[in-house]
Amino acid sequence: MEFENKTIVITGAAGVFGRWIAAYFAQEGARLCLSDIRMDGLEKAVRELGLDRSKVLLHATELTSDASMLDLVDLVRREWKAPDILVNNAGIYTRFSLLDMEFSDWDRVFGVNLRAPFVLSREMAKLMIAEGKQGSIVNISSGAARKMNQNSVPYCTSKTAIERLSKGFAMELAEYGIRVNIVEPGFAPGSEVSELSDEYVTNMLKNIPLGRASGPQDAPGAIAYLCSEKAAFITGAVLSVDGGNSIGNYKRPERAKTGGA
Repeated sequence: MEFENKTIVITGAAGVFGRWIAAYFAQEGARLCLSDIRMDGLEKAVRELGLDRSKVLLHATELTSDASMLDLVDLVRREWKAPDILVNNAGIYTRFSLLDMEFSDWDRVFGVNLRAPFVLSREMAKLMIAEGKQGSIVNISSGAARKMNQNSVPYCTSKTAIERLSKGFAMELAEYGIRVNIVEPGFAPGSEVSELSDEYVTNMLKNIPLGRASGPQDAPGAIAYLCSEKAAFITGAVLSVDGGNSIGNYKRPERAKTGGA
C-alpha cells in the first residue's frame, strides 16, 4: 500500500469530501488525524467508515481560533512529531448579497477558507522541516476561484486567494522538498451545508460535460496522486477534478431517440 504508515492530517473530515479523503487514505494504510469543528461528527465518521481506531487521532478544531489550531498542531507533534501530508479540506460556503451581509460573515468565510490553511500550512510545515520530512500539502479549492457565483462573493474570493497562497507556499517550501498543490473537486450532492432540491441537482449535472457528480474516488484519487512519488516534480499546480465543469459554459444536450416505430 502506497501510504502505509504515512501520517495524514485532514481538516473538515466529518463532511462528504473529508470522509472520502479519510476512507481513501485509510485503505492505503495511512494513519489519520481527523479534524472538524465537532467531536461527535468525527466519531460518527469513524464509526460509519469503519476506520481502525488505533490508527486515528481526532481533534475538534475551531478554525477561526489560533489557540484551537495550534492545539491541533501540538497534538500532531506529540503523537507523530510531524505529518507526512496535510490536506486543508475544511471550508464554508455562504450565500449573501454584498449589500446585505454582516462584516462578521465575510470574516468567518475568510477565517476558515483562507487564514486557517495559512496557519496550519505554516505550522505543519515547520514540523516537517524540523523532522527532515519532505512532505506534501494539498489545499482544496473550487472552480469558483475563477468563476464568480451570484451572492457568493466571499466564498469565490477566498478560493481565488487560497490558490495564490498555495503557490506562495510552494515557492517558499520548495527548498525543503515540501510540495504544495491545489485540487478543485467537482460538484457532489451532500457536500453543501443546506439540502439541495432535486431540480437544483439535475440542473447542476447538466452543466458537467462528463455527465455525473463527483464520487468517492475522484478528488481523493487526485489528492493521493499529488502526494505520491509519481508527482515528485509537481508543486504549485492546480488540478481540476470536476468532470469538465470548469471548461466553460455547458449544457448537456438532450439526445434524440432513434429507432423504429
